[in-house]
Amino acid sequence: MTRLFNSKRHIRATLPLALVAALAAAGSWWAADHARADGVAQYQALKKGTGISSAALASAIDPIFDEDSVGATQALIVMQDGKIIAERYGAGIGPETKLLSRSLGKTVTAALVGLMVSDGRLALDQPVPVAAWSDPGDPRGTITLRNLLQMTSGLEHVEEGDPLYRSDAVRMIFTDGAQDMAAYAEAKPIASPPGSRFTYSTADTMILCDLMTRMLTDSRTPDVRRNAMMEFVRGRLMAPASLSSLIPEFDAKGTMIGGAMMHMTARDYARFGELLRNHGRINGHQLISARWVSFMTSPSPTNAAYGGHVWLNREGTGNPLFPGRVSRRLFGAVGHHGQYLLISPGQRLVVLRMGISTAEQRAALKPALAHLMELFPF
Repeated sequence: MTRLFNSKRHIRATLPLALVAALAAAGSWWAADHARADGVAQYQALKKGTGISSAALASAIDPIFDEDSVGATQALIVMQDGKIIAERYGAGIGPETKLLSRSLGKTVTAALVGLMVSDGRLALDQPVPVAAWSDPGDPRGTITLRNLLQMTSGLEHVEEGDPLYRSDAVRMIFTDGAQDMAAYAEAKPIASPPGSRFTYSTADTMILCDLMTRMLTDSRTPDVRRNAMMEFVRGRLMAPASLSSLIPEFDAKGTMIGGAMMHMTARDYARFGELLRNHGRINGHQLISARWVSFMTSPSPTNAAYGGHVWLNREGTGNPLFPGRVSRRLFGAVGHHGQYLLISPGQRLVVLRMGISTAEQRAALKPALAHLMELFPF
């Protein structure tokens, strides 16, 4: 997605009018980026006893709130051993503010898929049942769940086009595909054999969301689909993982927009990261299969930097993490505008940064986040 406002809090007139109107109509996506008031951000928590001085921790965090350099940081949480040791918010943002996931939602979606695999509703290496792919000889009929999770479906997709408003991600979410996002994604032709090529694709995640919904209900009624999915999300993830603030958005057909539009408080994003750090275990209960978390965090055959809807800290295609810095075991979820949920098992660490940064600002943000994490032994 494109830059929606600049670091001086003024909306930029860089988008075509039709797309601006579509973004405005999207409601919460637009509002979430602009719900910022003037004021001075303060540390909400900066705890001692971590083996790292408060001064060193504060010194590493301050650059992440330098708006001119890295963009507008809305929230930062550093959690070690499941306890918040540093927490800071941008102006107008606080612990109760629900922040838009962007692509962090993809990793939440992958966790939900894992629950359905554990239930026996889905299987990693079976072809995905999609009506549009059911004709004999249609190569799309061989696309598996694994392909969709590893972004190797082979479906034609342009995540970021030039001009941007013609990209598939924008068209699917905001313009001609917005009424039925899964149908837009599923109608795409094959561009390469499934499993042969990595192509980052929000459309692959939308297909997963439609698939999960169809596993829960045969109804095509939007409200029924939406309610079925929300019942599953609440009962299987929100309640047991204490993610009470999680609010997914849905399209007009009742399909969860799991690749881009979820909302949670910063603390709940960090709790979700802690769940993954603990291999899916919480409060002595194995909520998500440890084997599933291992699958999510293992390199895929076509891109060593990507697992199952999770980025891995190693060399590979399009990696937004820090190969060569911090720990090779580090993995995370990353959103297009500089949202980072970073999990480092060896450091017993979860770091969350939510905010809005341009491509240039993200170039400065990455080393600042890496420096913060390198304060902790690994």
